[in-house]
Amino acid sequence: MPEEASLSRSHLARLIAGGAVTRAGTPVTDVKAKVAAGDVLEIAVPAAAESHMAAEEIPLVVVHEDDDLIVIDKPAGMVVHPAPGTPRGTLVNALLAHCGDSLSGVGGEKRPGIVHRIDKDTTGLLVVAKTDRAHHGLSEQFAKHDVERVYAALVHGVPDAADPRLRGLRGVGFEAGNVMRITTQLARHKSDRQKQAVLFEGGRHAVTRARVVERFGARAALMDCWLETGRTHQIRVHMAYTGHGLIGDPVYGGRRKLAGGGAAAEAAATFPRQALHAKTLGFRHPGTGETLQFQSDLPPDFRDLAESLRRFSTDTSV
Repeated sequence: MPEEASLSRSHLARLIAGGAVTRAGTPVTDVKAKVAAGDVLEIAVPAAAESHMAAEEIPLVVVHEDDDLIVIDKPAGMVVHPAPGTPRGTLVNALLAHCGDSLSGVGGEKRPGIVHRIDKDTTGLLVVAKTDRAHHGLSEQFAKHDVERVYAALVHGVPDAADPRLRGLRGVGFEAGNVMRITTQLARHKSDRQKQAVLFEGGRHAVTRARVVERFGARAALMDCWLETGRTHQIRVHMAYTGHGLIGDPVYGGRRKLAGGGAAAEAAATFPRQALHAKTLGFRHPGTGETLQFQSDLPPDFRDLAESLRRFSTDTSV
């Protein structure tokens, strides 16, 4: 296939099954049909079908948009893709309305191409494809771990390379600059299907790096976390595994309270979501090859929590 056609294997299989592929005027509907040297196959690609998902006029913060893709700064509380529990009000519903006819089609349907996701209550940057070409190009970069993704996180305690507990924890090591590297397998939890679990056999390979940006005494820290892989809940489950779970995380934080009590502990206890923000996103533009990088400021609730921790801590030096 010509590269500019940007047809995936699954889309081609659907076209073959639907009779859109012919050889000498006769449809070829068997994906396993043999071909011979000199055969000429013609593929009639129909116009993209309208999406079965509803377009909804939902406000969006658009960081960048062109003919191929759009970068969104997602707020807390917004699910990325419709699912049985959240059929409407998602980012996809909002993009269908925002992008309209500029969606040339992904997989034969006029819909946004989701190449990565961030959790409902995680804020920050997300890139979405508007064309098949962009969808393929971005998906390939994510698969090869070529996309730059940095998250800001507020965590319990302060990870340190001098901590013998962390030094002895399987899968945890430290690199130059006091960068903590967490390498494990991740898989769905056996008893709680809403959670991911750390494994060392089976599951999917996952690597997270994390560095302390600011200490709030010994009680908490502001961290930069960056992904080498991108598994479900990866930063949340990896930080919880190290004993430095995210403040406010309802799934992996349990009822953990900030050490020391007082106003800072109250601010942390009342924070309504995991304190995680996708602040940096970088990738090669799938159409032009240009390297793009985008930054997102910390949202107000995250900033307020950090300021509360800062105000009520006696030592804020790194």
